[in-house]
Amino acid sequence: MPPFTTVTSPSTRPASAGRRGLLALATAAAVALGGLSLSPAPAAADTAPRTGPADNVQTSLNDLVRGGGFPAALAAVRGRDGRTRDYTAGVADLKTRAKVPVNGRVRVGSNTKMFVAVVVLQLAGEGKIDLDASVEEYLPGLIRGNGNDGRNITVRQLLRHTSGLPDYAKDASLFFEFQHRYLEPRELLDRGLAQKPVAAPGEKWSYSNTNYVVLGLLVQKVTGRPIGEEVTGRIIKPLGLRDTYWPGLGEQGIRGAHPRGYASTGPASMVDVTRMDPSMAWAAGQLIAAPRDVNGFLVALLGGELLKPAQLEEMKQTVEMPASPAGWGYGLGLMKVKLSCGGHAWGHGGDIPGYETRNAVTEDGRSATVAVTSLPGTPAAGQQVDAALDTALCPGR
Repeated sequence: MPPFTTVTSPSTRPASAGRRGLLALATAAAVALGGLSLSPAPAAADTAPRTGPADNVQTSLNDLVRGGGFPAALAAVRGRDGRTRDYTAGVADLKTRAKVPVNGRVRVGSNTKMFVAVVVLQLAGEGKIDLDASVEEYLPGLIRGNGNDGRNITVRQLLRHTSGLPDYAKDASLFFEFQHRYLEPRELLDRGLAQKPVAAPGEKWSYSNTNYVVLGLLVQKVTGRPIGEEVTGRIIKPLGLRDTYWPGLGEQGIRGAHPRGYASTGPASMVDVTRMDPSMAWAAGQLIAAPRDVNGFLVALLGGELLKPAQLEEMKQTVEMPASPAGWGYGLGLMKVKLSCGGHAWGHGGDIPGYETRNAVTEDGRSATVAVTSLPGTPAAGQQVDAALDTALCPGR
């Protein structure tokens, strides 16, 4: 199976955690597969009022479908007062032309990293993990080979992507090779450690899914429980996130109402990739959630419901991300982005075959999540998704 042809680069779009998030192999537009014919889809009705600044969000979603080439787009925008407006555009299924479900569930890719980071920081707050201890202290002998050495890498560096560990998802053929195969976390780690480090530990920021595979293994070692169970018990259930879940072992579908996810096979065709074994993402990006739940998580996180003040402040201590706009930074599993209307917001974003999500929350409690049902086929299309999130967080812009 030929690999994807990559059409994005750090120089054409900010090297954000979301863009270079889960499975950078999937940020491409073409692969030699037969697919469904894609024709421009009309915008579906939204549940937001048709007057005032909120219409800008609907317009941005309509443009994602008509001009960006995405089969569907959906969003949830939560105001400071806690009220949420939901939006949809396009169609949920290119065969049946079904409507996009309001607040439908999607694979949220690297947004999973925020959840895993919160678990690690909770354990740090409980005195069970020292962020500045070496990985070796918790997982002796695990990271070895080709110059990679866990004795020189700290937990904090894993969280912040400054460990220098190479990305196991660098290979563009990974998705179609393993779409329906279960992969053990150790297999993912071995794929990463087969490469040389991208830098010395602490030397620079370099996004790597391998970091969060190691963090998942670390949580399991410290707690004696699966990472998915820890995320569920510590975050999903306490916050009442009814449309968020960690897929079960071997579970390839998406439960509940959801739009189907597609991979571009050319300028006017798509192949359905909704079904996949998410073990290839694991602690780096396995989670499934709906836009409202992602907003609820972000509001709870920044509102101090999930972490003690000391750990939340550590999470928000950022480093610069090369090739990103001024004012952007990456903390401990959390990204800081600058808004066009002034100020900044906190979030992450995620890419996984079939879906891209962008999300953030402002310091005053506004939050938004935008999802599309294929990965951008061009840098311009990707920038449209980023702009749609900015529009949602900057009413009246």
